Amino acid sequence: MQTFDFVNRANADFIDQLYRQYKNDPASVDEQWRAYFAGFEMGAARTDLNSVSGGQPNAQESSDPEYRAGIYDLVHTYRELGHYSADLDPLNLVKRPPHAMLELSNFNLTQNDFDRNVGRGSFGGQTDGTLRDLIEKLRLTYCSSIGVEFTGIGNQEQREWLQQRMESTYNHPELNTAERKQILFQLIASEELEQYLGRAFIGAKRFSIEGAESLVPMLNNLVEHAGSGLGGEAAVIAMAHRGRLNVLAHVLNKPYEAILSEFAGTSARPAGIQGDGDVKYHLGYANARALPDKSQIKVSLLPNPSHLELVNPIQQGIVRCKQEFLNDTTRTKLVPLCIHGDAAFCGQGIVAETLSLSELPGYETGGTIHLIVNNQIGFTTPPRQGRFTPYCTDMAKAIQAPIFHVNGDDPEAVVHVAKIAIEFRQKFKVDVIIDLWCYRRHGHNEQDEASFTQPLMYKAIAKHETTRKLYEKSLLENKVLTQADFDSMKKVVLDRLTSARELAKEVRPRLKVPHFSGVWTGFGPAGEDWTADTKVKKAALETVIASYDKAPKDFTFHPKLEKTVVAARKEAVKSGKGIDWGTAEMLAMGTLLNEGNRIRFVGQDVERGTFSHRHAVYHDYNTGETYTPLQHVDPKQGSFFINNSMLSEEAVLAFEWGYASADPRNLVIWEAQFGDFVNGAQAIIDQIIAAAESKWAYMNGLVMLLPHGYEGAGPEHSNAYVERFLSLCAEENMQVAMPSLPSTYFHLLRRQQHRKFRKPMVLFMPKKLLRLAEASSNIEELTDGQLRLVIDDPHVTDANKVKRLLLCAGKVYHTLNKARLENKVEDVAIVRLEQFYPLPKPELVAALNRYSRVSEVSWVQEEPQNRGAWSFIQPHLRAMLPDVLVSYHGREAAASPATGSAAMHEAEERELVGSALELPSKVVTPAVPTAKTKVGANGSD
Repeated sequence: MQTFDFVNRANADFIDQLYRQYKNDPASVDEQWRAYFAGFEMGAARTDLNSVSGGQPNAQESSDPEYRAGIYDLVHTYRELGHYSADLDPLNLVKRPPHAMLELSNFNLTQNDFDRNVGRGSFGGQTDGTLRDLIEKLRLTYCSSIGVEFTGIGNQEQREWLQQRMESTYNHPELNTAERKQILFQLIASEELEQYLGRAFIGAKRFSIEGAESLVPMLNNLVEHAGSGLGGEAAVIAMAHRGRLNVLAHVLNKPYEAILSEFAGTSARPAGIQGDGDVKYHLGYANARALPDKSQIKVSLLPNPSHLELVNPIQQGIVRCKQEFLNDTTRTKLVPLCIHGDAAFCGQGIVAETLSLSELPGYETGGTIHLIVNNQIGFTTPPRQGRFTPYCTDMAKAIQAPIFHVNGDDPEAVVHVAKIAIEFRQKFKVDVIIDLWCYRRHGHNEQDEASFTQPLMYKAIAKHETTRKLYEKSLLENKVLTQADFDSMKKVVLDRLTSARELAKEVRPRLKVPHFSGVWTGFGPAGEDWTADTKVKKAALETVIASYDKAPKDFTFHPKLEKTVVAARKEAVKSGKGIDWGTAEMLAMGTLLNEGNRIRFVGQDVERGTFSHRHAVYHDYNTGETYTPLQHVDPKQGSFFINNSMLSEEAVLAFEWGYASADPRNLVIWEAQFGDFVNGAQAIIDQIIAAAESKWAYMNGLVMLLPHGYEGAGPEHSNAYVERFLSLCAEENMQVAMPSLPSTYFHLLRRQQHRKFRKPMVLFMPKKLLRLAEASSNIEELTDGQLRLVIDDPHVTDANKVKRLLLCAGKVYHTLNKARLENKVEDVAIVRLEQFYPLPKPELVAALNRYSRVSEVSWVQEEPQNRGAWSFIQPHLRAMLPDVLVSYHGREAAASPATGSAAMHEAEERELVGSALELPSKVVTPAVPTAKTKVGANGSD
């Protein structure tokens, strides 16, 4: 800590004591304090000379350590608290009187001291030496249209950089005439577009930018400043719908005619692009913008649903992935800009989750510029009901980001803040927050009457001149431009809008959607063939398992793991038998890596695995150093990244979806700690994973691993909500599977990378089966076999003897099969459905046709009847088997996913198995509810 950082009123007594010690013996204090005390004694001597000629205070008074400390404390306190007195509210509805902690008495000063020569303290700007001028300059810097929170930043270099950057100019921009005219032109264009849309399409929702027009010059300056000398080559923008159309038009240069055609309903989707599309204020866009130095910067705006902040971690994942394939190791080339609403920023938990990811290994993107469009209202909810803190940005203090509050009616201050923010981000590679205080001229949308709930605010808004008008007046008064200049600018905008309206009627502009170029070259929409050749040679598997032998010579595996995992996996590959789930996964990923694929594998505790089955990362038993075998398969392999994520589902899953969407060459896997916890990310699943391709033509190959299975662990450790995923399946939007064997898992992972299209894949993974010998695979299933979407009963040699057919998926097969063999049931066949969706109808029909003599086909599941796959599979089975009784065996419908009693669980499982196999009745405690045993073809008991 520097000496100046310590000089404040809280330490006055200590400083006084230290100064007396210095006077007695200068060598007895630290070198920094000696320099400090010597410095203010020199200042005091100069004050003595001034007092002789100008009546200034005497030397004894000026050299008082507590007095000197008061000056330094004054400067520090303005830096710390000046923002509370800044002029931020354009409507002046929020009263911001001088902060009590800035009263002169707190620093042992009075108004009588105004003309004293006190120097600058630690202030970095120029003053005339008087207290009056120092305070004036401090207020200019920290209490005008810009308020800054930065003194809580722990990094001294960052604080000092901000102080110098702001104080040297008193936090006021130095703009030339051309720059001021450009700001005005952008404000004119923003205002005229909104007013034109309001006149031409009366009552249409557009979520107007009006009241926050300064957002446009702010974004333009961020983008241009990033690309002009700061190393930025691309900006990736995420934002909600407020002001989105204006940003599309005036930041991304989306043609007016394209926007107008969307309002008129004359726009057309490109040929071959299927799906339902989305409303105009959710759509994305991308363009290359010319910069003043004749270079270019790419700017993209991501599509976003009305779930306002879901896009935040998606943006981070996209940027992270692009930085990696562009080898942007300094994270300078790609800059993420994220635009929020004030109510959403402090109200939506995903914002805090995303901020918490910002500097974690594997997730950092070099800092995001967060822009809060502070309407001072959320739909109809005022700030006092939406938060209890002074600012909507207060949660960002947790990551020690600098926070700039700026008055939206001062566009020059807005531009100034934008330039400081991007400079800071490019230098320090951390997040920056900009709180743009503005207002919403209309309601939440143009059909909403805001005065019903905010009558006083909207009376003030009705009387308040627009930002453009206020800035125009200022420039006219200061003779920066003439009325003719203004009229010419306005005419340019109106002429463009008029011609665009005619063009929109004539040419029906096509919507710009993502296409298969760049890293997506060679990929395309999914056709009818979803198969892939996924088998490998045994030598390829041996190469993967040999990565264990490439550990450093002095590396010591944990003794238990060396025997039960390392040696066991080597033996399984050598013998070709007993390949368990962890081994199959390692072999699948290792062979993919050797084929040049990159793999990113994240989730809570994934390095070891929740159930201690994976062990992808080994820790030296003596030193704690780590070794990751799959990073050492072959020198030319693709990269392998595995990382334990923070304890979040929603933000982390969204980040991984974004990462996967940016580059199809990556296999991106997210694993839930328990599948039950996936509902913490339900909004991402519903709005993004299931629907993004239909809405925005975004393909994605993300794999979700959800541990699932009823084993008596209770309602929160049993169920991964199979039924929810299956209810979302339509139009071949995703793949949903519940493998019963490691070989199925092996081929599913490899299939994901061996096709020229991408679809999300949801896998309901086992827990108990991970080490079950009967649920292991032989090596031939990997080297000679292919993916089996339906597995016929291997124990049935004569299908004509089968009277009843059970159809099931996952772990329940092994439960049924064990009971069948133990009880020597020979007239029942058990067929496994390995993939639910897309439903493999040809393979399923072939298996069912083998048992032509059965009169009943029963679906068996562990889950309650209102959960699991029953509601999904029932109509398909009845359509395929119109003349056969289709019945259900499983637990009764239940409000809770599973019982909390281990004894009740076991009783339910006995009942379920006994019912499905028609075993003789066993004694069951009467207090334990029995499972529902059959549902007839008409759905009744």
